[in-house]
Amino acid sequence: MKISKRLSRLDAGIFSELDQYKNEYAAQGGDIINLSIGSPDQPPAPHIMEALKEAVCDPRKYGYALTAGLIGFKQAIADWYLQRFDVVLDPEKEILSLMGSQDGLGHIFLALLDGGDIALIPDPGYPIYSAGVILAEGNIFALPLLKENNYLPDLDKIPEEIARKARIMVLNYPNNPLTAVCDKGFFEKVVYFAKKYEIIVCHDVAYSELSFDGFKPASFLEVKGAKDVGVEFHSLSKTFNLAGCRIAFMVGKKEIIGALEQLKSNIDYGIFQAVQLAGIAALSGPQDYVKQTARTYQHRRDTLIDGLASCGWAIEKPKATMFVWAPLPSGFSSSKQFAQELLQKTGIVVTPGIAFGQNGEGYVRIALVADRERLTEAVRRIEKTGICGQAI
Repeated sequence: MKISKRLSRLDAGIFSELDQYKNEYAAQGGDIINLSIGSPDQPPAPHIMEALKEAVCDPRKYGYALTAGLIGFKQAIADWYLQRFDVVLDPEKEILSLMGSQDGLGHIFLALLDGGDIALIPDPGYPIYSAGVILAEGNIFALPLLKENNYLPDLDKIPEEIARKARIMVLNYPNNPLTAVCDKGFFEKVVYFAKKYEIIVCHDVAYSELSFDGFKPASFLEVKGAKDVGVEFHSLSKTFNLAGCRIAFMVGKKEIIGALEQLKSNIDYGIFQAVQLAGIAALSGPQDYVKQTARTYQHRRDTLIDGLASCGWAIEKPKATMFVWAPLPSGFSSSKQFAQELLQKTGIVVTPGIAFGQNGEGYVRIALVADRERLTEAVRRIEKTGICGQAI
């Protein structure tokens, strides 16, 4: 059977190979410690689950929902953004509900790009950014995120002819997979750049609430003029441990909101109303559980990184996200090779950095999605094999 050319350009090869090795290891009776996928292993707060339970038992909640989202959910988003970021949003025109942020990030390019249009995409970057451009038949111009530049794109190095033709720029801070963060000063530069070249900015801020050591990430929309040029994607998946519920939102420039809403009105009927009511409970209810979730990831970060340091694998501690971006130990030049060998020798699954782009080579991403006991076991296995040596 012939498939579309756009689909054939999507590459899941590395992930498929990892799954194959993982299944082979498990089939032999091996104990897998899966630290590859950023799927929260903690439950939502009790009040959120109770709200979902009550709504699921209401027979009136099973009809089609509005694509834009229940007004109560959008008002809860507006209230949360005002409280958290001091950003004022119009619930009717500046907020759109999403079936997970990947829904919006995957479709925004279909709403805003024509074939051949240029999108500025971070490298390394979350795979949906590139996949979305490919599906919209746009062209990717990679923005290298390098350690020497604090993993921020160097806007001055974007060629003038590219900047003038570009339609969209994607940003992601706190960053997945790099765990990098930025300040408002960088966002101010982005707003200036975007206005100069009439570029739409799409900022993915899914990890704003998973921050450590007193660090508090900013919203792109906090910067003056940001709402004139862009939108922000946020998710309840990581913040409130609701990944399986598929609930998120996009906020910002009303014309962009309207464009994606028009597209989505042709392809879906909105989020299950019961899930939106759980979202209202999450955003409007007590936030202590969110802080506890962040503390849990911080403790896990320390357990893993301090443990690996004692094995000779030096890794910088991230300020945010649920990931660790780890340089390959000495003796390895291929992140794919290292991930395969680590799995074969220890049963630990991590994601090769190359899966996130060419500039991800030389690193692996480790997700903090196991409790401290399992992370300690992971350190023990790594130490026993001697695979880590001294990190480069």
